[in-house]
Amino acid sequence: MTLGTCWLAAVLAAVPVVRAQNAPHLAYVLPAGGQQGTTFQVKTGGQFLPNVSAAYVSGSGVRATVVDYARPMNATQAADLRDRMQALQKQPMTAAVQKEMVDTRVTLLLFNARRLTSPVLAESVTLQITIAPGAAPGKRELRVATPQGLSNPLVFCVGQLPEFTEKESIGVVQPNANQPAQVQISQPPTDMRITLPATVNGRIKPGLPRPQARSGEPFTPGEADRYRFQAHQGQELVIAASARELIPYLADAVPGWFQAVLTLYDANGNELAYDDDYRFHPDPVLHYAVPRDGEYTIEIRDALYRGREDFVYRIAIGELPFVTSAFPLGGRAGAKTKVQLAGWNLPVSKLTMDAKGKAPGIYPLTLQKGKQILNSTVFMADTLPEGFEKEPNNSPSAAQRVKLPIIMNGRIDRPGDWDVFSFQGRAGQAIVAEVYARRLDSPLDSVLKLTDAKGTQLAFNDDYDDPGAGLETHHADSRILTTLPAKGTYYLYLGDAQQKGGPEYAYRLRISAPRPDFDLRVTPSSINVSGGLTVPITVHALRKDGFSGDIALALKGAPKGFTMIGGLLPASQDEVRLTLTVPPQPQPAPLSLSLEGRATIQGREVSRLAVPADDMMQAFAYRHLVPASDLKVAVRRGAMLRVPIKVSSQEPLEIPAGGTARFQVHVPTLPANFAPRVQYELSEPPEGIALRGASPGRDGTEIVLACDAAKAKPGLRGNLIVNISAERVAQAANGAPPANRQRVSLGTLPAVPFEIVARQTQ
Repeated sequence: MTLGTCWLAAVLAAVPVVRAQNAPHLAYVLPAGGQQGTTFQVKTGGQFLPNVSAAYVSGSGVRATVVDYARPMNATQAADLRDRMQALQKQPMTAAVQKEMVDTRVTLLLFNARRLTSPVLAESVTLQITIAPGAAPGKRELRVATPQGLSNPLVFCVGQLPEFTEKESIGVVQPNANQPAQVQISQPPTDMRITLPATVNGRIKPGLPRPQARSGEPFTPGEADRYRFQAHQGQELVIAASARELIPYLADAVPGWFQAVLTLYDANGNELAYDDDYRFHPDPVLHYAVPRDGEYTIEIRDALYRGREDFVYRIAIGELPFVTSAFPLGGRAGAKTKVQLAGWNLPVSKLTMDAKGKAPGIYPLTLQKGKQILNSTVFMADTLPEGFEKEPNNSPSAAQRVKLPIIMNGRIDRPGDWDVFSFQGRAGQAIVAEVYARRLDSPLDSVLKLTDAKGTQLAFNDDYDDPGAGLETHHADSRILTTLPAKGTYYLYLGDAQQKGGPEYAYRLRISAPRPDFDLRVTPSSINVSGGLTVPITVHALRKDGFSGDIALALKGAPKGFTMIGGLLPASQDEVRLTLTVPPQPQPAPLSLSLEGRATIQGREVSRLAVPADDMMQAFAYRHLVPASDLKVAVRRGAMLRVPIKVSSQEPLEIPAGGTARFQVHVPTLPANFAPRVQYELSEPPEGIALRGASPGRDGTEIVLACDAAKAKPGLRGNLIVNISAERVAQAANGAPPANRQRVSLGTLPAVPFEIVARQTQ
């Protein structure tokens, strides 16, 4: 069986290998949202942003257009300004000369402050945003496009409250009018008057340089922004900051994310309330009952007094509805469930969640006060029978008897409380006990313990690492998968690891036989590729309850000309790299793609759509598959000269353990200004597999792969991704030495499926 003939249109223009790394990257957007029915400008900062041609906001009702681009001053321009400063100092000190010297000095000081800024923050693009009056409120995703492709998505919010944005300014301090070269600059913190209710937007900017700083104090601390407002006696104010949820990962920052702190003051500067987080959420929330009419001030700063261009925030302030907890946290799919609510400024204390027609999963649960929606909680629908925990049940003698399978809804309703459930089991029976609490916005940090009737501990779990839990840095839910040793009564204990409790410490506890299943993530969420070329992507399997089978992958409803090679995620593996080939015609706008996985589980076929995601890092430590709303593909314009490349091999290519295997690549003759030799390189190969060589022959180039038997064992399957390149030589003038060679990417081959097989002995 052959892989077939795959055609790759490779660009042979001046495209350095690093070009793929120059896709636009967005680091922040300020303001990070706006009110329905308004038009305003935002500033996006990042890297590789020249020639931004378009901007896109997910969903409907929001339009973005490009206004301006700005690049920071470079070292050559700064040197020119220093020369100008020296020339000015030799001139008579007129008012005009003094003003120019002050302006030049300020510009140079700002340059010195910002040249240490990370390159990922250095460039900026101004966009004009128009939000329709009927645009749905909530989080969207903002991307920009350049000739190099589509950027990563950033959170952009559609709000309902009037919006205020801080006015950034630079103050000039000139202690001696006769010595303008000694001018200093100050960056006064925001001190703005607003009216409630409101959403305020700003950022905590970095400190500026001290011209005559002592050792270890080269910069001033990051700023603190303040907003003043009138409030009235009896108002129940809610002040909710969004910072980490806007930009949750700062891979190049130390110690990482923006750690926002809120402080409320009265008119005399007395501190009234303070918060640096809300339960386990890193963004702070304040609730304050106003004791008397007057002026109040809310301050926001970084907990460590830092500042960065991307320390962006939004603060909602007013007598706003805010849900603090819900019970139960879920119910039966296809049925209606009454949910009790707790919180501040709520119009009702109960609502009904209608799960009719909903598949099992987690859904938003929102509450409106008039037209206002501030926060929302979540609701989990499932197909298993539902039950409710009943007190007292905090010991084996008082254990609540349950019949499996079941989902128990309960609370750890006081500090030190344990909920104990008993059930009958048989020898060899596999069971799963899994808590859903933190993943459903409960503060519970659960612990699970399983014992037999004699009290012998059989299993224990504190934290279960769920790779599908988005941006969680503390996976606080518990899970046990075990096999019962004998027939008899078993006891399952559920408590809080920190010995905390209360009415908001709710949970859902599933006790059942394993339900093998899987979810999929596909990375990256923004794919950039020239027309006709091939690009690698990665599919991640989130396997559940012991499912370890093959997963067949395919595009679903893809436009004509899009093909995928290597669409198999092998058994027991959690990810696979495969390739996507796009049609040769460039597309005027990014396209949305869908990818589907199918597997046979317990005799039935199961299909799951892959959720687009980005593999991100937080503070050099935590890696996450961060979901996105769409899998976007930007098909760029290719060069006029295209080279078709044909690849053929067995499917899969069998590589003997400890031996070698070969396949053919057909590359036509390159133009005269290219060196004749084409270079082939494996991209992120499995351990133990190496490219031994590439030998030109009559039928094309033969690629030789070698397998180290000590590192790659028989049965290993997957895809091999091969990048190819060549050297281009610029034409030299007559008699001149040969010009420097430039390595040029010819693209990526379609994925080559492989399998390691046992080496045959003679």
